[in-house]
Amino acid sequence: MKSEFFKPNDRYKPGVYWYFMDGNMTAETMTQDLESMKKAGIGNLIFLEVNVGVPRGKIDFLSEAWTTLFAHAEKEARRLNIEITLGIGPGWTGSGGPWVKGSQSMQHLVSSELVVSGDQKKIVLPVPEPKKPFFGEGDFTPEFKKNWKDYYQDVAVLAFPLPKTDEKIADLDEKALYQRAPFSSGNVRSNMPADGNKSAKPTSAIKRSKIIDLTGKMLANGTLNWNPPAGKWKIMRFGSRNNGAITRPAPLPGIGFESDKFDTTALNAHLDAYLGKIFKKIDPIRKKQTGGLKRLHMDSWEMGAQNWTGNFRKEFTKRRGYDPLKYYPVYSGNIVGSLKESERFLWDLRQTSQELVLEKHAKHVKEYANKRNLGLSIEPYDMNPTSDLALGSIADVPMAEFWSKGFGFNATYSVIEATSVGHLMGRSLIPAEAFTAQDNEGWKQYPGSMKNQGDWAFAAGINRFVYHTFQNQFLPDSLKPGATMGPYGVHWDRSQTWWPMVDGYHDYVTRSQYLLQQGRTVADVLYLTPEGSPMVFVPPLSAIRGDTIGDRKGYNFDGAAPSQIMLASVKRNKIEFPSGASYEIMVLPIYETMTPELLEKISNLIEQGATVIGNPPLRSPSLTNYPQCDIKLKSLADKIWGKGKLPNTLVHRKYGLGTIIWGKPILSAQDKLYPNYELTAIILKSKGVEEDFKNDGNIRYTHRTSAELDIYFVSNATNKAIQENCEFRSTKGTPELWNAINGTTKQLTDFKLSNGKTNVPIKLDPYESAFIVFSKENKWSASQTIASNEKVLQTLNGQWKINFDEKWGGPKEIIADDLMDWSKSNLEGVKYYSGSATYHQTFEFSVNEKKQIFIDLGEVKNIARVNLNGEEIGTLWTAPWRLDISDFIKKGKNKLEIEVINLWANRLIGDEQKPYDGIIGNKWPEWLLNGSPRTSGRWSFTTTRQYKADSPLLPSGLIGPVKIVQN
Repeated sequence: MKSEFFKPNDRYKPGVYWYFMDGNMTAETMTQDLESMKKAGIGNLIFLEVNVGVPRGKIDFLSEAWTTLFAHAEKEARRLNIEITLGIGPGWTGSGGPWVKGSQSMQHLVSSELVVSGDQKKIVLPVPEPKKPFFGEGDFTPEFKKNWKDYYQDVAVLAFPLPKTDEKIADLDEKALYQRAPFSSGNVRSNMPADGNKSAKPTSAIKRSKIIDLTGKMLANGTLNWNPPAGKWKIMRFGSRNNGAITRPAPLPGIGFESDKFDTTALNAHLDAYLGKIFKKIDPIRKKQTGGLKRLHMDSWEMGAQNWTGNFRKEFTKRRGYDPLKYYPVYSGNIVGSLKESERFLWDLRQTSQELVLEKHAKHVKEYANKRNLGLSIEPYDMNPTSDLALGSIADVPMAEFWSKGFGFNATYSVIEATSVGHLMGRSLIPAEAFTAQDNEGWKQYPGSMKNQGDWAFAAGINRFVYHTFQNQFLPDSLKPGATMGPYGVHWDRSQTWWPMVDGYHDYVTRSQYLLQQGRTVADVLYLTPEGSPMVFVPPLSAIRGDTIGDRKGYNFDGAAPSQIMLASVKRNKIEFPSGASYEIMVLPIYETMTPELLEKISNLIEQGATVIGNPPLRSPSLTNYPQCDIKLKSLADKIWGKGKLPNTLVHRKYGLGTIIWGKPILSAQDKLYPNYELTAIILKSKGVEEDFKNDGNIRYTHRTSAELDIYFVSNATNKAIQENCEFRSTKGTPELWNAINGTTKQLTDFKLSNGKTNVPIKLDPYESAFIVFSKENKWSASQTIASNEKVLQTLNGQWKINFDEKWGGPKEIIADDLMDWSKSNLEGVKYYSGSATYHQTFEFSVNEKKQIFIDLGEVKNIARVNLNGEEIGTLWTAPWRLDISDFIKKGKNKLEIEVINLWANRLIGDEQKPYDGIIGNKWPEWLLNGSPRTSGRWSFTTTRQYKADSPLLPSGLIGPVKIVQN
């Protein structure tokens, strides 16, 4: 492992989202992009084409020219051993396009209403209107809008006596799946209870026995051949309409309906129209192929919800055991039977929709991919109308997303979900769409600024970064920063200033990802989510320490969907899954409903020896077998928990070989849907289970385990140097420290063993991280380490010669008596400079002792490479800003070169003081189209403007002080 840790296989490298902008692509720039990825240490990519803020190019999406270019890119990726993951539709949303017919699109059951009297002679029912699209009609092309308006298909006609009042079901659009807003927006509920215990008996309730099916009595023009009996009647015409979901943000030739997520026939038609063309162009995909097309991809769910398909009634009846026809009025908020009954029907509607999405869409895409020697990755979150965990469990590669902190949305909940899925299902690879950003990022992010958040993601369970985004650089290399995905994404492409030095950072990430894909993750607590959909797993806030990038406490946890629990068994009194993942306890949600089928499974787990925390459910959420389902549930609950009221204290009740822990303290400790972390921790300690990792609170962690190894990742979550005593729940051999920055390992001898734990003092620089590895092979004895004090041998205060790049507006050479921030310079070429500059100094050195000697650069903005006496020593991008120069420094004269690269912001700000000569009105400037010289005096060019002339400049350059030190 140590040799592979130093230089891991390509499959452990990070990846990028490789974006193309609506027809702007060439074979030459594709090759240049891929070769730059290879050189920089990128090993995989997700290929997507969108239309965001850039004038259209000449290559129409999915044309002969387009598929030829994709085939070229795929062939080049094979040559360079870079994996390609391909989205299953244009844009990033889902699976659709202009080839999708209305009858094969995502559908809603909509209705119109007409009140008639018994003496009415002619009845003409109006055609139901479609629901308003969630994202509005702003992105609709005229052709799409016409297709959307034109599609309509009659489903049913029902009539019933007009109720006394018109009271409707609350929050219907959510409950009936007409819409599902993004959970990351912050104001969307994580779950949707059945609300089945409501005792109100509204006078608007419709008796199911009074509903008349008139479907066969309506003519095609809406005329109804029916003479209503005496009194007033409400007639409802039900029809199927498209849900208004558009492929977004797709290239213009790819805009169309999203395909039906409930129907494999519709899905196959889409996949053949899109992927079928691509497969015909590329070479056959081999099973053990390492580069080239490797998997298909379903990105974040942003196409909303659907609640209808052509055979929905048949599927519903088969799955729920009753005919939904006379409950159709509930779709529009009418109350049928009672409020309880209607809410339970809506729960069944959502459950049926979830099952169809999982089986007819996600599983079918996976089968389609697997048959072609491809895998499937899924980002199972955001507008997802199903359970996130259930959708993610289908993926070969469950995937998350997180945004750069301070530069956009908070989607960190998806990290908790994807890692839970990966751990339970035994998926060794858990990537994240990483560090994405919105329009205030402006090229500010760089490896050093991302270290802390990246380490948070590693500790949270992510083990592959897929940076969002590497925009295909289709513009000439003289125009930088070049093309962007509008204002979005952290700019992770070859036009970045620091791209020539990013390989050092990628080495760190690759080594970390290598170790974090070994074995399996250790977690003690399993939180069961309620049944139903939509469902987002939100753990107790008290189980996490910190803010939007909060860290797990000493007992790690995962979430599980009910469908996943059905796979579990009990071994050695732990809940265990076929993957090998095991948990000391399972915590039930504080939730009133549960189906008898799920409770039976929980009963079996406890009988086999599991420990479960939670109070008994009160009823089923479903109309299936109602009311017998509630009677069966109550009988089984009494058997497990015992009859009687909720105890005032926490009761440990034996049931079979296991224990159910319940009582009022669970309710008083409620934190989100679960008891708080402290109550759970007390129960674990009472079982003799110590925390997996303890420290003073400044160090985050995660733990991977196998039969021979325990691998802990630890990271300083502060911007200060710290030294803390850390307690690891492992005695699997003595500890080693593995440094992912440089690939070195060293024995730790200052440790103590006690009661199955190892205590190790850990010293970490600001945001520094390390792997502490326990191996059965390691058997050295403990001995206290004598602390060594740092000794400054000399500070390099002499003159510095600094060379800038004249091609980017810098002076060829300046002489500086002191190190300084470039942005404070009086020289315009230095003040507004962005790019690389090389510092030169020759200094005298005399060796005193034979100890390790380091060069310490002090403060660096933003990344540096050091060369001493003609030898490259290394690249520095994070603390500690020092390199070992023991083998390179010599007595006498030493020639030092330090190349430093800053960020794009200062040049962009400087250029804003000059005339604008960029994109106007979605058109390229004439000088660019004609190949004419620029006259504005600007040095930079980009497809988005994110700075003004008076925007604050960023600190830049080697600020120092530069010292030669000895430990």
